[in-house]
Amino acid sequence: MPGAVVPRPAPPASLPPSADCSSRQAARPRLRTAPRRSWLRPAAPPPLPAMSAPLAPPEEPPLAPLAPGVSGIAAPRQPGLLQAFGGGTESSEEAQRAREEWEALEEIQPGLPGKSGPVPLISFNEALQHFQTADLSACRKKIQATARRQGLAALLRFFFGPPRLQQQLQGERDLALAMAQCGLDDSEAVHMRILQTIYKKLTCSRLGCPRYGAHWEELGFQGADPGTDLRGTGMLGLMQMLHFVMDAQTLPLARQIFRLSHHETQNFPFCIMSVNITRIVLQALREECLSRECNRRQQVIAVLNDVYAAAFLQLYRVWKSQHKTIADSGFLLKELELSTKKKPKQLLKSLEAYVSRSPVADGIQRLSPPSGSSSISAGRAGEEINFTGVCDLQVELEGEPRLV
Repeated sequence: MPGAVVPRPAPPASLPPSADCSSRQAARPRLRTAPRRSWLRPAAPPPLPAMSAPLAPPEEPPLAPLAPGVSGIAAPRQPGLLQAFGGGTESSEEAQRAREEWEALEEIQPGLPGKSGPVPLISFNEALQHFQTADLSACRKKIQATARRQGLAALLRFFFGPPRLQQQLQGERDLALAMAQCGLDDSEAVHMRILQTIYKKLTCSRLGCPRYGAHWEELGFQGADPGTDLRGTGMLGLMQMLHFVMDAQTLPLARQIFRLSHHETQNFPFCIMSVNITRIVLQALREECLSRECNRRQQVIAVLNDVYAAAFLQLYRVWKSQHKTIADSGFLLKELELSTKKKPKQLLKSLEAYVSRSPVADGIQRLSPPSGSSSISAGRAGEEINFTGVCDLQVELEGEPRLV
């Protein structure tokens, strides 16, 4: 009916105040809801399988064995790794430079190529026997036995010059000249032993040294390869050095000269000076200035070695007593060449007097020269005599000799 009041439905019974939210939610009627769309949230990735051990880097194939007799430092197997860690162009350039330096490294061999262990010393007689039996036919074709003279010079030489070398000694002379035409050969074990022996004797070292390196400059060569400084003298230049350091009478002198060559102000290249003296001796031989002495002693190579040592002694005396420097070397070598050609007998007597002095103050027992002969090399047994503390010896020279 119009205007009648409709009664409100009775409210549901309210829960007691003590009921918690969970109870209230349970009392509510549950409504059906549509399933959530999958594109609203991406599905979680499947879990990774558990790893029992960390992944190991791939193994590189083993290095191939080196050929027999070859040893050294191998180049990097993966040079690209250096660039992978670089941060830019500058790092790549540094890596490239480092790789080039690594590849440029040379092997250091303490002994002969293809052999292990220390290199034994070689005596002068053993080295000379090698050249006597070696095939030097190619070197003999290049020798010039005597200096060529023409016109008046040849006429004066014939009437007033020194005597010619006797026929039986010309073979030994040709051997010396052939050795002067023989270059240093890395494949010859005797050549390498000669180099090692010279190095050990001069430096008092028991260890060998590499074939190439800056240590040869310290010995008195111009560069890292001694073979480039032997032009004009060849293996004869090394042979005379070998005799100088392996002879018991001249070894102390050789070490004193070597010590002077490292003086602070009077220094000079020892081996280069030695090669120049060998060149002077060779020229004196070709000009037959030594023929008289060779004929008297019936020897050639021994005379050459003694003249070499006598000339080196004369140079040492003048250099040390007159405080010469490398700037005076050209003038001194010219004076020494003149003295060797004009007065070789005087040089030999000076050497004989030097080696015959009693070395009591030095604590060394020397070999006595054979009686009735001025030969220093004759009568030597050829074996090596070892001395104790010989590097600390001091040679006292008397007077103030001058070149004439």
